[in-house]
Amino acid sequence: MKENIIPHEFKITKTERAEIKGHNSFLLWFTGLSGSGKSTIANAVEQELYKQKIHTYTLDGDNVRKGLNNDLTFTPEDRTENIRRIAEVANLFVKAGVVVLAAFVSPYKKDREMIKKTVKDVNFVEIFIDTPIEECEKRDVKGLYAKARKGLINDFTGINAPYEAPDKATITIDTTKVSVSESVEIILKAIQPKLEL
Repeated sequence: MKENIIPHEFKITKTERAEIKGHNSFLLWFTGLSGSGKSTIANAVEQELYKQKIHTYTLDGDNVRKGLNNDLTFTPEDRTENIRRIAEVANLFVKAGVVVLAAFVSPYKKDREMIKKTVKDVNFVEIFIDTPIEECEKRDVKGLYAKARKGLINDFTGINAPYEAPDKATITIDTTKVSVSESVEIILKAIQPKLEL
């Protein structure tokens, strides 16, 4: 069946879309443990980009799991499929000229490498929110760590499922040392050259 799928070649390019928007597009991939601050920081970065008239869209773990990926569990295989689908969606947005902010635990290095291949290395900015698990458990705003410790949640990253930290993230932020506003400044400074045409 796959041999019968022939992608259509469209005439408008990513470069042309960037020209009418006035900025380049790429993917900001926020990875880290649950409760590390990924979504909080991504949201704050998006607000600042919006003020600069940058076209953005945020993909977030819980939101995508409730819609596009509501048929998936948290087994290693389904986690990989979850990230694969998100990478494909992010790639479409990047091609459309949008700066995508994606906040996902994405615990496996191989999956993050797959994302980089999907969107192309030049369009991939890996942001590791390197918050220690002890701090994440203190925050535990959703009560997930407590449930995992009681054995009520299986395959919970950091407790009974692994998290493989990035070796060379583009940006690394420890939220026990850096505030949300400082994190935003660090990220915006790092991506400014990528935004420019």
